[in-house]
Amino acid sequence: MPGYLLTRLITALIVIIGVASLVFFLIHLVPGDPVDVMLGESAAPADRESLRRILHLDLPVYSQWLLYLKGLLAFDLGQSLYDQQAVTGLVARRIPATLQLAIAALFVTLIIGIPLGVIAAVKRGSLIDRIASGFSLLGVSIPNFWLGPILVLGFSLGLGWFPVSGRDGFLSVVLPAITLGTGLAAILARMVRSSLLDILSEDYMRTARAKGLSSFSVIMRHGMRNAVLPIATLLGLQLGALLGGAVVTETIFNWPGIGLLTIESIQRRDYAVVQGCILLISCSYVLVNLATDLINAWLDPRIRLARD
Repeated sequence: MPGYLLTRLITALIVIIGVASLVFFLIHLVPGDPVDVMLGESAAPADRESLRRILHLDLPVYSQWLLYLKGLLAFDLGQSLYDQQAVTGLVARRIPATLQLAIAALFVTLIIGIPLGVIAAVKRGSLIDRIASGFSLLGVSIPNFWLGPILVLGFSLGLGWFPVSGRDGFLSVVLPAITLGTGLAAILARMVRSSLLDILSEDYMRTARAKGLSSFSVIMRHGMRNAVLPIATLLGLQLGALLGGAVVTETIFNWPGIGLLTIESIQRRDYAVVQGCILLISCSYVLVNLATDLINAWLDPRIRLARD
């Protein structure tokens, strides 16, 4: 297990450096000049050249890349080209909002997806199963950029129950969490149903019923415990996506998280902030995937033995 953990950490480091370098070169291929955004196209040529030297934009791209990697080794993400603030501080101020939205969306996913998947598996072929399958198909098919505005029109502008946008109190997170969590809940429900259907016909499940255990005990103590590995893996991947920042959802609701900061920085051609946001998203995916693998190894001793 220690050897496996070390290998995964080295792989994660390589992936993060690779993603950071790829984003660096791709963002420099985007049309537009950040100097034009900061000074305007009517600025004097001398002022433009002076600002380019200050920001190191006059250097060749590979030199800028080496400076960027050198900064990463010192945990320095540089300064924003737009407002000259430290990228680390800008990103850190947006993390709490993204965490709040991610936790709320994950809660919506769990309270909808797991019960719906369990009921659909137990009532296989029934009307409830068909309704659950229909919800799953609908949830996967409806995009966030359509569901979000519909919820705003219905529950914010129409009924006035929730704020239209922004982050101000508990009610402001409800609609973004539902928008982000509904599609994930549909995926989770399908996974729970599929995993349980494979388990329900096993011999030890029939033995548990023959012992006189209640249906709830059989499903939760024996069925879900053995179906938890693929469910945990799926939840880990979903949590990585949530922590990375739901760009579309945060933009719709003007939620001040990492996703909205990424969009704003792309529009401003703010290279350093875009790179910092993407790097944070990549680290979130890598760390969550690593944690998911370790949790799976802890849940299933066979995995630990195979890796040792």
